[in-house]
Amino acid sequence: MNEVPANTDASWADRLLGGFRKTSERLAGNLTGVVGTAKLDDATLDEVEDALILSDLGPAAAARIRAKLAEKRFGLSITERELKEAVAEEIAAILRPVARPLEITAFPRPQVILVIGVNGSGKTTTIAKLAHWFMEDDYGVLLAAGDTFRAAAIGQLAVWAGRVGVDLVSGAEGGDPASIVFDAVKRATDTGIDALVVDTAGRLHNKRELMDELAKIRRVLGRLNPEAPHDVVLVLDATNGQNALAQIDVFREVAGVTGLIMTKLDGTARGGVLVAAAEQYGLPIHAIGVGEKLDDLRPFDPDLVARVIAGVA
Repeated sequence: MNEVPANTDASWADRLLGGFRKTSERLAGNLTGVVGTAKLDDATLDEVEDALILSDLGPAAAARIRAKLAEKRFGLSITERELKEAVAEEIAAILRPVARPLEITAFPRPQVILVIGVNGSGKTTTIAKLAHWFMEDDYGVLLAAGDTFRAAAIGQLAVWAGRVGVDLVSGAEGGDPASIVFDAVKRATDTGIDALVVDTAGRLHNKRELMDELAKIRRVLGRLNPEAPHDVVLVLDATNGQNALAQIDVFREVAGVTGLIMTKLDGTARGGVLVAAAEQYGLPIHAIGVGEKLDDLRPFDPDLVARVIAGVA
């Protein structure tokens, strides 16, 4: 996955700050009055831990951060700014191990990337952004409309494929997703495509049906390429907050998730769920999205995100 161009770093950071502002303001509001300049004692640490939980970082991450603060600074004087800096560093320590780009490395080609997620998570637009991203790195990309349950999903992906300038393999509404994936892999192989990005259904109200469908796709892929799918990327909507963790649980069970992308971080106060996901699951976080434009999906920068969440960016 390509690096962020140097001349866009500032604008990207500004957009990220704008997207996370509600999260950082929520955390800052919860920390207000915790300290002016005071000793970091048990009462203050209780306030910090509560503030982190209320900011959707989750109990486990909050407890870990509290313990690290106590280990390093207990009994010492600390200002509010110093506290936020310390919190940012501990958040970054949780996020750094899971910040891993989604790279095209499979041989033989194509690299098959299944993209999964509930309807409304931003899955289709994320697929388009990934295609755009890979194309900017001079990879050949093909899309497959494997969500045949909804005609709207097929149509939306077709529109995005046209905008990005990539081909799409699709079928009729209600068709067999595994058949479409089979055709897409054959076409990608025959035409020397580097990355095949596959949309899939997101019908969590019927886990068994979804599990059976994905299992069939995996069997078909296995006949064509035993290594496929190379990636199973779950797209999460940040506005769901802690409910996103429940989605990780389900999709890990039914699809064997290998990595995460979080969308809709603009305008939500629940961006801290990124930290909760990192702490609880340790799954790679490939990228985050803070808008609808093609270049609004960027690599996950743990240090920048940590500072933005803590309100010190």
